[in-house]
Amino acid sequence: MLKHYRLLLLVTPAVLILDQLSKLHIDRTFALYESVTVAENFFHITYLRNQGAAFGLLAGSPWRVPLLVGVALLAAGGILWYMSRLAPRQKLLRAALALIFSGAVGNLIDRIRLGEVIDFIDVHWYRHHWPAFNIADSAITIGVGLMLLDLWLEERRAKKKTV
Repeated sequence: MLKHYRLLLLVTPAVLILDQLSKLHIDRTFALYESVTVAENFFHITYLRNQGAAFGLLAGSPWRVPLLVGVALLAAGGILWYMSRLAPRQKLLRAALALIFSGAVGNLIDRIRLGEVIDFIDVHWYRHHWPAFNIADSAITIGVGLMLLDLWLEERRAKKKTV
């Protein structure tokens, strides 16, 4: 059974350590809303706190913390269950799910500890900003990208078999 989770056990500690140490560093060395330019008109490190979900959704709701914690726990449980059912050859999907799981847990730690998530990666083009994010968010995004790639590759394999 452990073989199903080998990659998860490698990826999760690495992502969690990078995520939590980076957030701790930002929290201890920056004032809230402080910003440092890394690349003019493109990238700043900006200390923000996100009370909501993606893009600040649910930020004003009194149910946001229990709801978001519950959703994260359900998602993490669903990922663990699904990983146990993957075929050994499904390595890309396994990596994708490990990244999504790790990112979800990284942000879950913030929600439980702080009631909100620390964000600090501020990518923009002059005044056009993408919402700030963190390493956990990056892991989730990369994981979703890998999952989509895996779906596309599986579809191509299936088409080759039928031709």
